[in-house]
Amino acid sequence: MSTLKVPQPLPPVAEDVEQLHKAFAGWGTNEGLIISILAHRNASQRKLIRQTYAETYGEDILKVLDKELTSDFERLVRLWTLDPAERDAILANEATKKWTSSNQVLVEIASTRSSEQLFSARKAYHALYKKSLEEDVAHHTTGDYRKLLLPLVSSYRYEGDEVNLTLAKTEAKLLHQKISDKAYNDDDLIRILATRSKAQINATLNHYRDSFGNDILKDLEADPKDEFLAILRATVESLVRPEEYFVKVLRSAINKTGTDEGALTRVVATRAEVDLKIIAEEYQRKNTVPLGRAIVKDTTGDYEKMLVALLGEDDA
Repeated sequence: MSTLKVPQPLPPVAEDVEQLHKAFAGWGTNEGLIISILAHRNASQRKLIRQTYAETYGEDILKVLDKELTSDFERLVRLWTLDPAERDAILANEATKKWTSSNQVLVEIASTRSSEQLFSARKAYHALYKKSLEEDVAHHTTGDYRKLLLPLVSSYRYEGDEVNLTLAKTEAKLLHQKISDKAYNDDDLIRILATRSKAQINATLNHYRDSFGNDILKDLEADPKDEFLAILRATVESLVRPEEYFVKVLRSAINKTGTDEGALTRVVATRAEVDLKIIAEEYQRKNTVPLGRAIVKDTTGDYEKMLVALLGEDDA
């Protein structure tokens, strides 16, 4: 469920564009005006604003935002204003450039998007970088990480609800055997996670828990220092329990010395139109503190105001 609040009636796009142009004019930028418009428009409306702004003023509004705004606020507004597929392509490209074994952004994009959304992100990647996402993943990762990530980002999963219970039982047994043998990079284990529909994986993991007594995530915690296992756990959780996965990302981003603005920005910008309301409810259930309050405590200024607006908790 989305947290985005769009005003009714919606102002004409020409009016939005004129107001945004005024917000950039003069000596100082009117950040409040920018937030009041962009934080309350959906993806198709933001796309139309971007097109109309370019037609009216001969400049991409993204470049204007880059010039006029700074720091985490600029990053959040810019990511939010992007078309979702283009945004995912940019996030994926950044992840390949600064890849570390603990970076889970590629897993997150590959596992929490629908097949069509992932395909659209890959097409946007082609258009932006003149090469494929798969090429960059192959170039910037090695060993087990490449073995897992390449099929994940290449996948086009079946989206239906149909489940083969016989197959689920067989593959649950197979997964348990491989994990018991610590064969975490096994071809079949990766094939199941990278190609099966989410409904089928759910059925398989339910069989796994019922047959062997443990949730698969618990069995994948055998070695807390094994970073590849951390990536496998992120893959499983983001595939079948995305809200819980994002709660963990947010809790890690907020509840530590020094806020991880990159992770906080990414989750809010990518989930506000999808399921941020559910994520926020789950966050409060697990942490006893509302997500909005946690964000306000850890952030300041226009960055805080934009985050709160995307959470649907401002006055607009």
